[in-house]
Amino acid sequence: MNQYLVVGIVFLVVIAILATNKKLVETLKNIYKIEELRKRVIYTIGLLLVYRLGSFIVIPGIDPNALGEGSAYASQLEGNGLLGLLDVFSGGAFGNAAIFALGVMPYITASIVIQLMGMMIPYFQKMQKEGESGRRKMNQWTRFLTIGVLLLQGPAYIANLYHQVPTAFVYGNSFGFVCYATTILIAGTMFIMWLGEKITDKGIGNGISLIIMIGIVARLPHALLAEVNARIQTATGSAIMLIFELVLLFLVFMATIALVQAVRKVPVQYAKRIVGNKQYGGVRQYIPLKMNAANVMPIIFAQALMFIPALFANVAPGFAAAFSTMTGFWYNFTLAVLVIVFTYFYTAIIINPQMMADDMKRNGGFIPGVKPGKQTVNYIDTIMTRITLPGSVFLAVVAILPALAMKFLGIQQAFAYFYGGTSLLIMVGVVLDTLKQIESYLLMRHYDGLMKTGRIQGRH
Repeated sequence: MNQYLVVGIVFLVVIAILATNKKLVETLKNIYKIEELRKRVIYTIGLLLVYRLGSFIVIPGIDPNALGEGSAYASQLEGNGLLGLLDVFSGGAFGNAAIFALGVMPYITASIVIQLMGMMIPYFQKMQKEGESGRRKMNQWTRFLTIGVLLLQGPAYIANLYHQVPTAFVYGNSFGFVCYATTILIAGTMFIMWLGEKITDKGIGNGISLIIMIGIVARLPHALLAEVNARIQTATGSAIMLIFELVLLFLVFMATIALVQAVRKVPVQYAKRIVGNKQYGGVRQYIPLKMNAANVMPIIFAQALMFIPALFANVAPGFAAAFSTMTGFWYNFTLAVLVIVFTYFYTAIIINPQMMADDMKRNGGFIPGVKPGKQTVNYIDTIMTRITLPGSVFLAVVAILPALAMKFLGIQQAFAYFYGGTSLLIMVGVVLDTLKQIESYLLMRHYDGLMKTGRIQGRH
């Protein structure tokens, strides 16, 4: 019971610190006073509870007792980085063989494919320019592609589960059961997508992102408990080392927040226009260019490619073995290089200097000291190239931090996921976006924001 006591003390200390923060208490009171915001927050919490409940409802026909600790399936999740990551993203539903086992990752995969097609295929490029109607068509295509991805991943998930733990299948692994289980998995993912859309429309926004974040955060108590047990219960453990890990985790969170918030403000001057008795323009504004414009996508792409060497295990076992462990040198070196490359690649896709220069010229704006047209395009492109370099390097460090934490600090794999990679970036990004949503409601009703400065701003 010592490990439970330590975890309880940690959470009580955190709650006590938050409770003594007068600014936070006052903000919570203001949130409760605004009826619309209060209803949206309660609605969001209710739907998130529904999602968490579904993460524990096992697919009928699967014995949950056969999937517990010590089983071959649990060992596979611990030893396989990709499957372990999917279990983290699904909030444990992947390991529980729940109806939400596949989570929203098929939808994320389909969204990435549609987004890339929008950059390369004229038909999808046209839809992107059609405004709201085009967005609805793109969403419809994304849903159809999500079902296609699920039709591939569902049977693969059932086949892997049967290969690892055949005793868990109460009625066997017949073709009928595979079709039945795949249908349930498809329905579960589509229901999660519906929950995300409802949170976006009637909740506090960022529905799909919030669902992913809740799944990640839900694994934190279990991961922390396992780490406390490793540090306190074992003969080689140390309470001081545990405190050091928590302090280090706090510093990593602060550095990641600085990365996500960092922007380079490019001044833009708009020409003065007089229409009737009113004056338009003549003011200076800024274009906020984010240092990490690609966000978490480079890490997702890089981690997906890192599992390609495993396909050559029979042909080139030595080559595959070099990339088989998350803590290996060649695995992390290659991962870091791929993250840097994909950061530049994805930034080039989503940031279009030519379009930004054309929009400025169309609205009578210009960058002081830079001629409109080609020079403006080159100026913005140069700035993006310069600020993307430190952003990509920092992102590469974040990507390999979990491996460094496991190798040099001996941190358990489940807890190490929170030291970097996609888990950390998603948590930080979603929390900041959610805080901005809530702050906009507070400022609109003439209340103070969430921060002492009154506004959540990017760092520059």
